Amino acid sequence: MASDSDSHGISSSIAMISPSETSVEGSGSLPPLHVPLNERILSSLTRRSVVAHPWHDLEIGPGSPAVFNCVVEIGKGSKVKYELDKKTGLIKVDRILYSSVVYPHNYGFIPRTLCEDNDPLDVLIIMQEPVLPGCFLRAKAIGLMPMIDQGEKDDKIIAICADDPEYRHYNDIKDLPPHRLAEIRRFFEDYKKNENKQVAVNDFLPASSALKAVKHSMDLHASYIVESLRR
Repeated sequence: MASDSDSHGISSSIAMISPSETSVEGSGSLPPLHVPLNERILSSLTRRSVVAHPWHDLEIGPGSPAVFNCVVEIGKGSKVKYELDKKTGLIKVDRILYSSVVYPHNYGFIPRTLCEDNDPLDVLIIMQEPVLPGCFLRAKAIGLMPMIDQGEKDDKIIAICADDPEYRHYNDIKDLPPHRLAEIRRFFEDYKKNENKQVAVNDFLPASSALKAVKHSMDLHASYIVESLRR
């Protein structure tokens, strides 16, 4: 959809066309050029869009807490630590990882959830391909990775892309190869070491624990929404 700035640009471009530019050489001046307007484009220029916030406005999905929408902040294989800017809803560059590691899988957050650290619930999405930051996809929870980041609880949902034919039949953390879990654990244990920050990863928990964590974070977010409406 074209933005307001696009409409101003189109109007300005039309206004800048002089009669001399619409004339044909040797034929003298012609009347101003009249171009048939595309009604679909015209309609898009007259509507004002409302910017949605990916954390609070994107629906979590009818299949939650088992299957849910999630927003990708960091693509698989990236060393750039992107994260949600809570004020604008845009994805910003927080930093480049200090350690010589890259994210082993797509990483992001689940909309309309809230954790004790005042952030949406984090999710690591296992799938075949890297996904661009800012995109959202459907994921299925298969496990929970309990984590302590600098003394604070920072659990991660382990999920698979619900629309990836290679992984969509996975239902529990035990379906993953042990080496895959070892890689995930090692990444989170190491990725902040060169920042002198301590991270501890505990044993992975099954899908049932992940569903409870998602449901709890959904309820916590909903309680804040209700309270904000009262004020």
